[in-house]
Amino acid sequence: MMKMDIANEIGRQHTGMKNVTILSVNSTKCSSVHVPEVVYLTVSAIGLLENLLVLLAVIKNKNLHLPMYFFICSLAVSDMLFSLYKILETIIIILANIGFLDRNGPFEKKMDDVMDWIFVLSLLGSIFSISAIAADRYITVFHALHYHNIMTVKRASVILAVIWTFCGGSGIAIIMLFHDTAMIICLTVMFLLLLVLIVCLYIHMFLLARSHAKKIASLSGQWNSVQQRANINGAITLTILLGLFICCWSPFVLHLLLYVLCRYNPYCACYLSMLNVNGTLILFSSVIDPLIYAFRSPELRNTFKKMLCCWMTM
Repeated sequence: MMKMDIANEIGRQHTGMKNVTILSVNSTKCSSVHVPEVVYLTVSAIGLLENLLVLLAVIKNKNLHLPMYFFICSLAVSDMLFSLYKILETIIIILANIGFLDRNGPFEKKMDDVMDWIFVLSLLGSIFSISAIAADRYITVFHALHYHNIMTVKRASVILAVIWTFCGGSGIAIIMLFHDTAMIICLTVMFLLLLVLIVCLYIHMFLLARSHAKKIASLSGQWNSVQQRANINGAITLTILLGLFICCWSPFVLHLLLYVLCRYNPYCACYLSMLNVNGTLILFSSVIDPLIYAFRSPELRNTFKKMLCCWMTM
């Protein structure tokens, strides 16, 4: 992934070195794990279609035109971008293997930059979308009486516009300076800091949610146990998404860090040989995320069912 992924994968297959990773050819005999291209294409296509279905469901059902679902759509777009990235990358590798593409050609280099930008956009979009969801859940639990005044649809739209503008610009900067060690370390540190912030936010939210809900209940008869459970369920849903994100993206972020710090160390090189596995983990997160939305949200699940029934009867 990124430049080192496409270049190394094509380079390894063109030179016939299929059992040793290019990143560490002189320092280790660890065999790189090969994932068949058909697996990448199949899982990527499934993830792309599932997340597209989420977007269509939110657009179709006006009851889902809420800030939380807008942020979920933002995360779905991030997942779609990674699936698209992996589809394009796999197609280019296949075409290079059969001789239709020259990996050093000008078109291939431009496509490489575009795909790298899509990948970085997906990573940053996922991080900031989950951060926005965490902030939304925090406001829902701790400022429930004023939530609709604080988090309006207009404000949510502005937040998403700022997030994706920042991600797009940052993606361009990262691709231009990717070979700068400081840039990769900054990307890794930003990833870790945001994750720590989100985790601390969730821990604080769950520790105080029960007592705060009781205070709200004593102040307003409009806040009932059903609404309390709904907000807690929403927080649990996003906690599951956060856990999945950490499990699926952290191995690749660690890969980036090791690539910068110790790629010629035999132990680091052995971990770097697991690059394809790390990429597959990210792909599976794109497939699992929509299933979590559907399983945890009755409204979204019912919308899925209605859409599928309509398509089946056409």
